[in-house]
Amino acid sequence: MRSVEGTGGGRGPGGQPTLDEVARLAGVSRATASRAINGGNRVSAAARRAVDDAVRTLGYSPNPAARSLVTRRTDSVAVVIPEPDERVFADPFFARTLSGVNRVLDERDLQLVLLLARPGQEEARMLRYLRNRHIDGAIVVSHHRADSLADHLAALDLPCAFIGRPWTSAERVPYVDTDNLAGGRAAAEVLLERGCRRIGTVAGPADMTAGTDRLEGWRAALTDAGLGTDAVVHGDFTESGGEQAAVELLDAHPDLDGLVVASDLMAAGALRTLAARGRRVPDDVKVVGYDDLGVAEHTDPPLTTVRNPIVEMSEHATRLLIEQIEGERGIQPMRVVFPPTLVRRASA
Repeated sequence: MRSVEGTGGGRGPGGQPTLDEVARLAGVSRATASRAINGGNRVSAAARRAVDDAVRTLGYSPNPAARSLVTRRTDSVAVVIPEPDERVFADPFFARTLSGVNRVLDERDLQLVLLLARPGQEEARMLRYLRNRHIDGAIVVSHHRADSLADHLAALDLPCAFIGRPWTSAERVPYVDTDNLAGGRAAAEVLLERGCRRIGTVAGPADMTAGTDRLEGWRAALTDAGLGTDAVVHGDFTESGGEQAAVELLDAHPDLDGLVVASDLMAAGALRTLAARGRRVPDDVKVVGYDDLGVAEHTDPPLTTVRNPIVEMSEHATRLLIEQIEGERGIQPMRVVFPPTLVRRASA
């Protein structure tokens, strides 16, 4: 295989040492030096040591394009978020996710590639990008029932890890999640302990597993307490969506004395609706949110919430992905579930 390094015997651009110089100093052929540097096979241990010594002596930096031709690696990982741009850049959930992923990639000198895709043409373009292997693997977050990303990635046999339980192919792809059902139950139980008896919820989107699992936990707690579970309106995990959902909920159920909201952003919107209706928190209505990603401390009053350990989840998912890329673990199902933690503040 021909390398894209310079072929001349002298110094490269800017006086940089060339692959030919490394090969001469190591006493091996240029092809052997290229394979040793770029991680190829068919290189003896002695030749690899000689090349490594020559690289250190000369201060040689390999051409990444040549390396990728040998290893078929891009040294980049995609974070796939099938959400509109405006939501990704407004929600602290995504900032924390990217921070956790990038922290682990930095340790391995790997590049993060962000792929955002709305349903339709953007989604088709993103799938084409993944199919053409422009990246070594993918981490998927905030997926929806209709995007079928787990099915697509399993079919491509592309190293992947999901943050959040996928709707389909959960038995075929690895994922990291928090126990959203237990978290939804814990949020409702706080209000039951505080004496609330007419408890509603602003649930998450019905096409996301986090939304349905948190709703199911809320419903289970109220059913066990012998209370009704009819006061439900779905939101979209945004602040404006929470505000509008709370309007609908209070219009239909003005007697609510407790409210579980499936994200802190939506809870911030719900608090505005309650204030506009003259409902004091926590005196008239007690409120519990979900996430604890920086919003809950700054609402008025500060939110009691369920902590979503998204940084830890993101780091763990990234390590699972790297194990696949480096051949330590094939693409096989693995489920890692973090327990939820209740954080008590003034709203309940």
